Amino acid sequence: MILKSTSVLINENQENIFLFLSDSSNLFHILPKESISDWKANLTECSFKVQGGVVISLVQDGFEGKSKIFMKSGEKSPFPFKLTLNLEKIENQTQGYIEFDGELNKFLKMMVEKPLTNLFNYMSEKLKTHFEH
Repeated sequence: MILKSTSVLINENQENIFLFLSDSSNLFHILPKESISDWKANLTECSFKVQGGVVISLVQDGFEGKSKIFMKSGEKSPFPFKLTLNLEKIENQTQGYIEFDGELNKFLKMMVEKPLTNLFNYMSEKLKTHFEH
């Protein structure tokens, strides 16, 4: 299952956003704090519980220049997935969106598709406001 967040145009240069997102502990700033608990992070990975008690863990899995940050599910995640944070330089601004690629059965897909889409859209918007406040 592939999901893409809404694309946002951020009034910040690509390198600053890349440096911010390449530190996994900074992902905390773009997550919905009221919906997560047990946050743990270091430079290359993070984990947290979402409502319902499910643990999500993310581990950095490489970079493509300053335009893509690849992450994958950690061992505590309920299913295997990949997450790509996309950053495209547009003059002095940056176009950003999140792409999710998860291996889910049909039942799980029905349960998580809408909440995940909402989460990634929230994270994209929060990234924009983080740099524009």
